[in-house]
Amino acid sequence: MSSITLAVGRPTLADRIFTRTLALDIVLVVAGAALTAVAAQVAVPLWPVPITGQTLAVLLVGVTLGATRGAISLALYAVLGIVGLPVFSEHSSGWGVIAGPTGGYIVGFIFAAALTGWLAQLEWDRKILRAFLAFLAGSVVPFAFGLPWLAAALGSLGFPNDLNSVLQAGLYPFILGGVIKAALGAGIITLAWYAVGVSDKRKAAKSAE
Repeated sequence: MSSITLAVGRPTLADRIFTRTLALDIVLVVAGAALTAVAAQVAVPLWPVPITGQTLAVLLVGVTLGATRGAISLALYAVLGIVGLPVFSEHSSGWGVIAGPTGGYIVGFIFAAALTGWLAQLEWDRKILRAFLAFLAGSVVPFAFGLPWLAAALGSLGFPNDLNSVLQAGLYPFILGGVIKAALGAGIITLAWYAVGVSDKRKAAKSAE
């Protein structure tokens, strides 16, 4: 009989390191939310949308945990911020953040983690090029949610919210950083898989002695 688990589908990096159990899944989900909260404080204050380390953390959580656990972890992150824990950028929290200019990005993080987690379950995270493409794909998702949300928020605050104004505020400053984060994330995850492979070979060699 298989153990109850939050994980669904093919194993990811977390499953190669840990045994799938409900208790451990909960720990990993909480750890993913905590990592995102820490990364959110690595920020360059800009208005209306700051540059932060969140996206890299979100994508690493998704790739490592898989689609289901990754999405749950980022949903937990959002809920913790809404109820008042200072986990959003610059130690902010509350429903006002979600309703404000950056709220769409936070919602988009949930789906970004799900997408990169799904691609990881298809083994896109094993080789550097496909891992890079997976991270790039995941990087696009928060903007799909964030830009329309930003447009609505700017309009409600009385600021220009035409297409060019929204792109200048919520997309253009993040393009180069997004590519760099995708490359960094791809390097981290493929190195992690390489380390797991080396460990497996060493264990096999010892057992054969």
